[in-house]
Amino acid sequence: MILPKVRDPRFVTLRRGGTLTDADHRLLALWAASCAEHVLGLFESAQPDDPRPRQAIEHARSWARGEVRMMEARAAGGHAMGAARDLRGAARHAAYAAGQAAVVAHVAAHELGAAAYAIKAARAAAPKSESEAAGRLECQWQRDQLPEAIRELVLDDQRLRNDLCWSVFDRS
Repeated sequence: MILPKVRDPRFVTLRRGGTLTDADHRLLALWAASCAEHVLGLFESAQPDDPRPRQAIEHARSWARGEVRMMEARAAGGHAMGAARDLRGAARHAAYAAGQAAVVAHVAAHELGAAAYAIKAARAAAPKSESEAAGRLECQWQRDQLPEAIRELVLDDQRLRNDLCWSVFDRS
């Protein structure tokens, strides 16, 4: 479970009583899609004929551009997570990252799920002795991709929800 029991109003849109602007919501979705795409090859190398995770990432981006509705992006996310169910290791985590990225359209706080699963995928793909270092490198890569407008919001969210996200965002 990567979502907190009490929703952070910073990840709830203005029209739903929170403080998140539509522009920042779209940036969160685009960043989550980038995080998921960065590890997508780990899924596609294991399941080259399954397009669902790639389609989920495309739906996240299409939603951010206003080309698909939230329900379409959310459904694509569910299909990507379905692609993960029978897998293990890096491929599974990469598919979950894609699914989480697509459902950011529905619940902005899933942005951290996409990032956390991508880090788990990078860790799982590395040799055991290099797993932690691979996770730190992936986390740093993700942080380097953060748009300035949402940077502090995401970094604070990582700090607050690190325990819910398997402690993948530790700065050590």
